[in-house]
Amino acid sequence: MNPQRRRFVLMPPALAALGTCRAAFAQDAKSWPDKPIRFITPYPPGGSSDIITRLVAQGIGQGLGQSIIVENKPGAGATLGTEYAAQAVPDGHTFLVAPMAAVTIAPWLKKLRYGADSFVPVAKLSSSYGLVSARKDAPFNDYREFVAAARAQPGKFTFGSNGVGSIVHLTGVLLHKQTGIDVVHVPYKGAVEAANDMLGGRIDVMYDPVPAPYVKSGQLKGLATVSPIRNPLLPDLPTLREQGFDNNASSWFGIFAPRGVPENIVARMAREARKVMASDAVKGPLQAASMYADFEDPQTFARRVHDDAGYFGEIIRKENIKAD
Repeated sequence: MNPQRRRFVLMPPALAALGTCRAAFAQDAKSWPDKPIRFITPYPPGGSSDIITRLVAQGIGQGLGQSIIVENKPGAGATLGTEYAAQAVPDGHTFLVAPMAAVTIAPWLKKLRYGADSFVPVAKLSSSYGLVSARKDAPFNDYREFVAAARAQPGKFTFGSNGVGSIVHLTGVLLHKQTGIDVVHVPYKGAVEAANDMLGGRIDVMYDPVPAPYVKSGQLKGLATVSPIRNPLLPDLPTLREQGFDNNASSWFGIFAPRGVPENIVARMAREARKVMASDAVKGPLQAASMYADFEDPQTFARRVHDDAGYFGEIIRKENIKAD
């Protein structure tokens, strides 16, 4: 039986007291932004998250008429920078730009001083195409054939991820649970290491977009695109949905504010983000990161964050998944 999305009461926000500060910043919000804004990214410089954050920051800054400074605060699996942003003064001058896992998954895996409710969701920016790939000599050519092979030989095949509790790991867990197959998880320190081992034939499958160039070059097999739409760089690769599989684990990237930021600031930031994500300037960099523009306004995004946090929390609890 496929796991269904359910609504949950999330963990109490670590910084719930900030919710009372809204009125204190109401007057300042009228002249916002009156000084440079900070975008916190919980990853090091040079990666896809950093590149996308800087691109979006430049576009939004131009729209606001104010400079936006990107601050890289990596560490502890992206929770260090995320926690830092959660504790920022909610005056509309500090925002977090991060992927789904940092906000909706990490708080279920370890004791942190923040939860999903520590933030105000401002705007969903993009979604990941995702990818299921396999070693070149694997005895299956699409995801349906992989499921059939795994059902016939429980425990024979392996899948690699960039760590226990990562979205890549959870995508595999969800799909294996839905299809009733037994596939052995092999965690790595990063997706590149896992992809290298798959190139060497040491693992069978990955649920990560990192191997996309190898699929395109023919060094690895593409089994499915994870998102509801096909990846233009791999136009012949069907989606999981096209192959008859339901998937609720598509990863996304969004902007968050610390709890207590005035609503008019959130609305203005979201309007500027919408304009940037609709521009041609973001298409190339997003495509290079296996992502596509997929904007959601604060209300829609807030529902998604709430539902995803509850959904993944239940999976982590039921499967007794513990972080390394």
